[in-house]
Amino acid sequence: MLRYIFKRILIFIPTLIVISLLAFMISINAPGDPVERMLTRSQGSGEQFAQVRNTIEQKKIWTKRLGLDLPVFYFNISNAATPDTLYKIYSPTEKYALQRLIGQYGNWKYISAYHQALQHLNIGYDNLIADSVTINRFGKNAVVDAMNLSKSDALSLVSAYEENIIRAKLNGLKSIYSQFSFFAEQQIILNDVIAKYETVTTNKTTWKNYIPAIHFYKNNQYHRWIFGDGNWITGKNSLYCRGIIRGDFGLSYQTQLPIDNVISERLPWSLTFTIISVLLAYLISLPIGIKAAAKKNSMFDRTSSVILFILYSMPAFWFATLLLMTFANPHILQIFPASGVQPVIGIPEDATFFERIKLYFPYLILPTICYTYSQLAFLSRITRVSTLEVISQDYIRTARAKGLSEHKVIYKHAFRNSLLPIITVLSNILPLAIGGSVILETIFTIPGMGKEIFFAISNKDYPMIITVFTITGILTLIGYLIADILYAVADPRISYK
Repeated sequence: MLRYIFKRILIFIPTLIVISLLAFMISINAPGDPVERMLTRSQGSGEQFAQVRNTIEQKKIWTKRLGLDLPVFYFNISNAATPDTLYKIYSPTEKYALQRLIGQYGNWKYISAYHQALQHLNIGYDNLIADSVTINRFGKNAVVDAMNLSKSDALSLVSAYEENIIRAKLNGLKSIYSQFSFFAEQQIILNDVIAKYETVTTNKTTWKNYIPAIHFYKNNQYHRWIFGDGNWITGKNSLYCRGIIRGDFGLSYQTQLPIDNVISERLPWSLTFTIISVLLAYLISLPIGIKAAAKKNSMFDRTSSVILFILYSMPAFWFATLLLMTFANPHILQIFPASGVQPVIGIPEDATFFERIKLYFPYLILPTICYTYSQLAFLSRITRVSTLEVISQDYIRTARAKGLSEHKVIYKHAFRNSLLPIITVLSNILPLAIGGSVILETIFTIPGMGKEIFFAISNKDYPMIITVFTITGILTLIGYLIADILYAVADPRISYK
């Protein structure tokens, strides 16, 4: 058995790698810009150029914090014209424009020089101030319009790749600069930009686009996502990320809080209701299913089937609302609280364990009933069918022929051998716990994972969604391993070698 468990754990490793790769691929290809979502924009009034520069600086900070200034994977297959440092340019539109220029001209050396000149042109606006003579001559509005229009054209050049558009914007800037004397320094930089763009267009080496090239990267986004940005073995010196192997799943787009903190607050409630409801469902449905199989087609069998299937057919939201209207209604029976999981004033810090249970207990009754009732029919029918199949076996008839009591035949011989399908169902408890129940948690105002996942999907909080996906895969593997072990415990004929 130990050897089998060790082999299964070894098999888990490639499976977990595949799960992590799938989760990572989904995260990097998710719609939207993570930096834009996480960016805290400057508030209040201020000069337009100062706000733009502040936004750019914040983007750089968030890009570094999220690890988006790193290459995506351990290697990249491209061509000889594309440099191995293109990943450092995070802006999607800017990077796309450079890729198009590379595809058109294939001379990264000159394209890079042209791109750097554009950066200098945009930086030049930071300290640009119109003199009083120009303002008096042309008017403040005309000067401001000229600055805004030229700034907009200069910024758009970074994302432009079509030759006719680039030349039109360069000519437009040249025309604006020639009208106002305070653009003198910008005119010098613009002349350099024009010269370098001409160098790009006159020195084509498009043949480089057809030569494949492989670039390898030691530090990359996937490695950082798995192991963190510190020591990949010990996790020391981690600055922004400790890696998912240490329980760090990054930041939530919605709250900008660590996802592991959010899960540690939400998961216990979903896990509590799931475990309690499953235990109750098994304790109730197993005896019913066994007795129904032992007394096939009897009044008990038919009556229990009808009652359980009636419960099974009732929608959870309708049954939950019915319970609240009946047992949490001040006009009928106000026995239980209508919502929440604890008193409004909270739980006293000095409360003992039993005092805490007493305070929590009234809030757990109605949700637990709703979590449990729908599982009874399913589990009891599985138990009944499995037990009927075992009862028809020869060794059961032999046990009866030896004079064993019916109770001993059913519960000692038949029941144990009919547990395999029930164990299979039991293996799904762990992955179900991470999902919670959106409907019931909403109706009863339970701060569980169901509501959190619903909000994550509604608000496109992809890190939270990817985290749930990854944890669900891991818990599924653990559930299957536990099921395999329980198979051998329930049936001695099953042997793992």
